[in-house]
Amino acid sequence: MTLCWTIFIVGIFMLYFGATWLVNGSSSLARSLGLKSLVIGLTVVAFGTSAPELVVSLVSSIQGKSMIAVGNVVGSNICNIALVLGLAAVMRPIWGHRMVFRRDIPIMLFVCFFLLLISLNSIIGRAEGAILFVGIILYTLLYYYLAIAESGKPSDTNCSDPGEAAREYEYTDSRFRQILLIAAGIAGVVAGAEMLIHSAVKIMNSLGVSEKFVGLTIVAFGTSLPELATSVVAAFRGEMDISIGNLVGSNVFNILSVIGVSALVRPIPIPGGFMQSGMLIDYLVMIFVGFLPWLMAGKTLVVSRKNGLVLLSCYAGYLAYLILKS
Repeated sequence: MTLCWTIFIVGIFMLYFGATWLVNGSSSLARSLGLKSLVIGLTVVAFGTSAPELVVSLVSSIQGKSMIAVGNVVGSNICNIALVLGLAAVMRPIWGHRMVFRRDIPIMLFVCFFLLLISLNSIIGRAEGAILFVGIILYTLLYYYLAIAESGKPSDTNCSDPGEAAREYEYTDSRFRQILLIAAGIAGVVAGAEMLIHSAVKIMNSLGVSEKFVGLTIVAFGTSLPELATSVVAAFRGEMDISIGNLVGSNVFNILSVIGVSALVRPIPIPGGFMQSGMLIDYLVMIFVGFLPWLMAGKTLVVSRKNGLVLLSCYAGYLAYLILKS
């Protein structure tokens, strides 16, 4: 049992460092090739920080562990808002851009409701996966062109935009080091995902808890570490570049890309049925938690420390519910 927990912890660290290396190498390579910081932030950085969720869900789907694949995404989305945003807001109130509340949160909620709709028949098939994957392409293109139109400075790499997140990572101008970091990052994320899933299943069997519980809690928390670590560091430094908008975007990416790709590779069934397994409650918690920031900061555009405590309380309550149910 001790060995399983050791492998699990090592897997989490490999996921975290693998994602960091992947973002460092990819963003450095993109910048050296002359790509705009906005493009880097919306693609390379977004993919890098969500790479753990993508690989873990993909491997889980291939191995037939569908509840880990779905639970990982739903749990990560709850964790991103309730835990990560809540913790960051407690450390320092977070200011969000007006368009985050007018555009991005409604899009995130729509995507969550769509995932709920396609899950009602207890299976997410390849057709639904294709729709989700097309959705992430359209979402990225839409966000890119809207950001260009709003900034009015498509070539200014020094302006404050979502691509600013790219500059939170170290830049290296060595092409060999860039490629090495990308290769090490991919290897780290893949190996970490394998270790995480393998050990999580053994822990699940030894503790007698369900696959769904493992996916919604320990696996979801492990794959959310990049967002958690980045947001906590930003809060300590007083840098709000990683704001509510980035976490909302990450949630959209998790559903459209992670679930989409996983379902394309192999249809994702929900054992025991969507209603009977209790996944409906988890989906509703994900939607409710996503709605809270809009409710809290719809007028002031600020997620206060008090709001952060409310979010953390929601996460603690959700964990208590899962533990009692298990």
